[in-house]
Amino acid sequence: MKIGELAQVAQCTVETIRYYEKEGLLPMPDRTVANYRNYGQSHVERLHFIRNCRALDMTHAEIRSLLGMMEGPARDCRAINQLLDEHIKHVDVRISELLQLQSQLVMLRELCQSERSIDACGILHGLAAMETAAKPPRPTHLG
Repeated sequence: MKIGELAQVAQCTVETIRYYEKEGLLPMPDRTVANYRNYGQSHVERLHFIRNCRALDMTHAEIRSLLGMMEGPARDCRAINQLLDEHIKHVDVRISELLQLQSQLVMLRELCQSERSIDACGILHGLAAMETAAKPPRPTHLG
């Protein structure tokens, strides 16, 4: 199948497919005599796997590791469990960060309980007066 057909089957864009090829996540397909990419069922399955991993917010490095582990199907899955445990920790950190962000936004929202003129808006004054704290190092896979 051609790249447009693969994109339709996998419900993604042609650009996404090309990007995953460039990143080495999706193997380059064979070419037809007319030099068109010729994808097979293995590309469909791998693209679905990649997209499912991305839906779980896994990084390309994590996906690449999982794909590499799939190459040795006889090994035990301890490394896969470890990778997922680490990813769960990253998600926990992100949830904590988002809860802190939510708290800050709620506090800002409470600064302006009624409709006022823009120059008297408590939210804008709060944003202007808020101290910008240095970001602590982020121990997540997101950087």
